[in-house]
Amino acid sequence: MREDRQRLDKWLWFARFAKTRTLAAKLASDGFVRVNGQRADVAKPLAVGDVVTIATARDTSVVRVAALGTRRGPATEAQGLYAVLRDDAALVTDGSRR
Repeated sequence: MREDRQRLDKWLWFARFAKTRTLAAKLASDGFVRVNGQRADVAKPLAVGDVVTIATARDTSVVRVAALGTRRGPATEAQGLYAVLRDDAALVTDGSRR
């Protein structure tokens, strides 16, 4: 894979959207992840600027890829890998929805 790309499952794990890489792969293979509005395969190569939508049982997050990861580091490092465009969980907790 090109240096300016990273597998979707690996990026989801580095960005801490899944506890394990296996769970990240399952999220994608089960259809809960979209890249640029399209259902994405586990091995979909992500690039900086792609928009990733992650749907879980509790919320839906829409993020823009800001950087590709090199390791699964602390949460502060993981948050630098993306910019939040929309996060349903944040809307619910601040009282602006529901």
